[in-house]
Amino acid sequence: MSLGVLAGIVLVMGLILGVGFLSGRRVKDSSDFLSGGGKAGTFLVAGAIMGSLVGSQSTMGTAQLSFQFGFSGWWFTLGCCFGCLALGLVYSHRLRQSGCITELAIITREYGPASGGLSSVLCSVGIFISVFSQVIACAGLISALFPGTPLWAGGLISALLMGLYVIFGGAWGAGMGGVVKLLLLCGVSLMGLVLILYWSHGPKGLWNELNDLLTGTSLGMIRQQATGVQNITDADALKSQFLSLTARGVMKDLSSGFSLLLGVLCTQSYAQAIWSGKSDRAARNGALISSFAAPFIGLGGVAIGLFMRSHYMLRAEAEALAAVGEALPDLPILESTIRTMPTFALDHFPPLVAGIILGTLLITAVSGGAGLSFGMATILTRDILKRLSKRWDDPKRELAAVRACIGGILLASVAVTVSLPDSLINDFGFLSMGFRACVLFLPMTAALWLPGRVDARCILVSMILAPCADILSKVLSLPGDPLLWGMAVSLVCCLIGFILGSKKRAD
Repeated sequence: MSLGVLAGIVLVMGLILGVGFLSGRRVKDSSDFLSGGGKAGTFLVAGAIMGSLVGSQSTMGTAQLSFQFGFSGWWFTLGCCFGCLALGLVYSHRLRQSGCITELAIITREYGPASGGLSSVLCSVGIFISVFSQVIACAGLISALFPGTPLWAGGLISALLMGLYVIFGGAWGAGMGGVVKLLLLCGVSLMGLVLILYWSHGPKGLWNELNDLLTGTSLGMIRQQATGVQNITDADALKSQFLSLTARGVMKDLSSGFSLLLGVLCTQSYAQAIWSGKSDRAARNGALISSFAAPFIGLGGVAIGLFMRSHYMLRAEAEALAAVGEALPDLPILESTIRTMPTFALDHFPPLVAGIILGTLLITAVSGGAGLSFGMATILTRDILKRLSKRWDDPKRELAAVRACIGGILLASVAVTVSLPDSLINDFGFLSMGFRACVLFLPMTAALWLPGRVDARCILVSMILAPCADILSKVLSLPGDPLLWGMAVSLVCCLIGFILGSKKRAD
């Protein structure tokens, strides 16, 4: 790594981590740490949401998927857009009216401690899936920047950075750091999009480059063998794979967006940002700013994925061509799709600018994992630990417990990262969001809009059966997306609960 690249990375990391340390000076007790004392303005709310929502899945994950599937890779940030829109326009006022500080406290108050405890555990599992996907991405980026770095070392460095990002400032650190990160990401996305269109002489030029490289060529016809992706036999096949929003299948891609929409509403980190707002208006507008920014950032990732696909080939593709005796195209080799965006920065920008881009990507993964681990730690402390002992009611002890939980969550994520090094990180994001939605979405919605009208026993059954249906449908390869099976079971249970609740009131 050149000195210029290193300087750019250090510049961005120092800026973000400095904000985290400075924000820690605002933290006097657990209330300041968990919700900023309810004093955050519009941009701090937006920063807190984007700090954890727009992580490596929205940037490196989008470029990774777009390298293989074009515009289908946009779904993660499109789903984020719809989710933030619903959060701001529909849910923010009800959440703030509830008087709670965790979504699971809403469940406990409405349906009792059994449902609250079960949902706490299951939602923590769902959030943890997203946390370790961020650690995987961050560790992969570190290994790309510093070749030869063992995966476990990259994971530990990632966990340390995530801890430093949020463990001192809590909600203040997540919000203030998120504002800076949001500005950096928008700048990187805009610069990447504009330069790619300039280098390729517009969208048509970029499309012609893809067509010349893949349509009916040896590289286009080796995709199935090398990566399991459909071969590009003609122009129609190229369009269906790279211009379609449903290139991976209509049900799969639409369900992925749906899972993001529901998952945003069922994730403690984003609700926590709403509670941190100093007013309903600040909370709502912060969510709406996030809704606007997310797809714009994703579009930059899509453009980078398409550009890299038209100028690079994968190591697996090169090996597959060599195995059948085909000549290799005169193209640079990309070791894996997860390196799409880092390689773009290193190969196409001056060292200092490349370092700033890479530093932004690194802090994106760091802040995403930090924000999610912060939300999970809040659940574990507020909804589980404080029920076990009153000693944690002391604000200072509670603050220490939240910080300790964040550290434990991140260390556990490192252990998982070592065992899952080569996965599509966006697949983990969709899985995590869908799992949380099956557990929490309909019960929480009923608690907010139909208080006292749904039988608590049916909600408990829903929380058991819905995630089981989600998992079993995937294991048994049932038709349709697993999320839809889980949501269908949850809907049936909630409807039965509503009917039973109506009968009780009539009696």
